[in-house]
Amino acid sequence: MIVSLAYGRSGLDLAVPDDLADRVTVVEPRYVPGVPDEAAALRAALREPVGTPPLRDLLSPTDTVAVVFCDITRPMPSDRVLPVLLEEVETVVGRDRIVLINGTGTHRANTPDELREMLGPELVAQYRIVQHDARNEGDLVHVGTTPRGTPVWINKHFLNASVRLLTGFIEPHLFAGFSGGPKMVVPAVAGLATVMSNHGARFIAEPQAIWGIREGNPLWEDLRAAAMMGQPTFSLNVALNKEREITAVFAGDTLASHRVGCEWVGEHAMQPVPEPFDVVVTTNSGYPLDLNVYQAIKGVSAANRVVREGGAIILAAECWDGIPSHGQYGELLESTASLGELLQKICASGFAVPDQWQAQIQAQIQLRASVYLYSSLDDDTVRRTHLEPCGPLAERFAALLRAAGPDATACILPQGPQTVPYLAPDAGQGAWARQLAIAGKAA
Repeated sequence: MIVSLAYGRSGLDLAVPDDLADRVTVVEPRYVPGVPDEAAALRAALREPVGTPPLRDLLSPTDTVAVVFCDITRPMPSDRVLPVLLEEVETVVGRDRIVLINGTGTHRANTPDELREMLGPELVAQYRIVQHDARNEGDLVHVGTTPRGTPVWINKHFLNASVRLLTGFIEPHLFAGFSGGPKMVVPAVAGLATVMSNHGARFIAEPQAIWGIREGNPLWEDLRAAAMMGQPTFSLNVALNKEREITAVFAGDTLASHRVGCEWVGEHAMQPVPEPFDVVVTTNSGYPLDLNVYQAIKGVSAANRVVREGGAIILAAECWDGIPSHGQYGELLESTASLGELLQKICASGFAVPDQWQAQIQAQIQLRASVYLYSSLDDDTVRRTHLEPCGPLAERFAALLRAAGPDATACILPQGPQTVPYLAPDAGQGAWARQLAIAGKAA
């Protein structure tokens, strides 16, 4: 039995021995073909949006327009989406009145080559592009405080525009429920203080701050409140299949269109399983999502939803960008000798370090399951992250499953968090949202 895993640009095959194949469950996204004409689907959504008039009707020739797009850590097909959006905008507003903002959140700026790959060389040459920097206080404006106490700082280039457009894609998210929509304001163009508060230990530790849950998720509700203080005008979100083809388009009012998109994506990307597994193999959906260990923890989090207590997770992620060397995630991991100490440090009153949320999630997972990493990194680098080097992938998988006993079972997530499994006692009955709510309350 051969299972093809999303790994880097080229993929990776996992050979499952014949005597173990009947103990293995493969959980993949429900295949949805791409729309036959992406440009036509995007145009139709812009002209028949959810909860607002058509985009053109929201524009006047005197407007200035800011368009937020995803950075290199996301597989968003901006090179196909932005030209259609900008064509619609430019029927009313001149190109010299438009700014494109790279929604990096707290990530690094992208290189010129990366921008050309993300947007296409034509857009990079023709439009003014601003790369958000969450640490540049001179580019941030304080717009208020959320009911849960998060100070809201937002990029001034976004706020200075009279029309503020968000672009993104919707998929399950490890602690915000789903990506896209309001997340393209917070954290995408938010200040570091805002992200630190919203992604802080108190919210990350909440049982409801998990995949697929928005309502009742304190982190999501705080994020939504913060994002809406930025007063986005219109959102354009897409859903993607594993070939990065656009399968659906959701445009219009930021909250209303996102809600519709989350319901649609949830039906296709969340899959119930009846029982936990002893071994789970996961990925972080291949390039560009598996660029570093920090990002790849998302794949581990997806596997954690269905691995048994004391079980094992194998993560296959290329990690060509390292731990990475930028940001403070790696430094934080190396600051303590054990994961228990790390979790105590992060959760201590007053502690706040950028990237701590990913380290907190990693520590929480590794205190209940072993995690092995198959990557391009050397063993010493892997150990610095508190993960275990995997060695030959097929050998490690077979050894772990056999060691777990003759009745042990395994799950493989070839596309990583593009499909998020969850435990549901009544799997296969009723709507996924109801089942996920049950799973979330039990978390």
